[in-house]
Amino acid sequence: MRLRFGLTAVLGAALLAVSASAPASAASGQFRYDYVTVDGYEASGFLNNPADGVCVNLAGVGEENPEAGHSPKNRTDSWATVYSEPDCEGASFPLRPFTGGAGERLKVRSVVFG
Repeated sequence: MRLRFGLTAVLGAALLAVSASAPASAASGQFRYDYVTVDGYEASGFLNNPADGVCVNLAGVGEENPEAGHSPKNRTDSWATVYSEPDCEGASFPLRPFTGGAGERLKVRSVVFG
């Protein structure tokens, strides 16, 4: 009996330790955007299962590229707020989960989920 109780306690403690070290939460799904590369080519960028509450500067549209990204599409299960400047600064626009999107006129350089 004591062995069974001890084993249960050890397994419970191990499970608690594993769950405590897991990330708080993440958006499930994909966020996509389009941009023009520095060389003038059309390209698409995406984020898969991005973390909630973390500002992400979008690849390909940073300081090295004078043109911002455009046409964001939120296919995650979390709200996404896109920003016109890096580091989640400047004008912002919220995109609803699963179906949120905008056209070429919405310029983006960073995004945060949650």
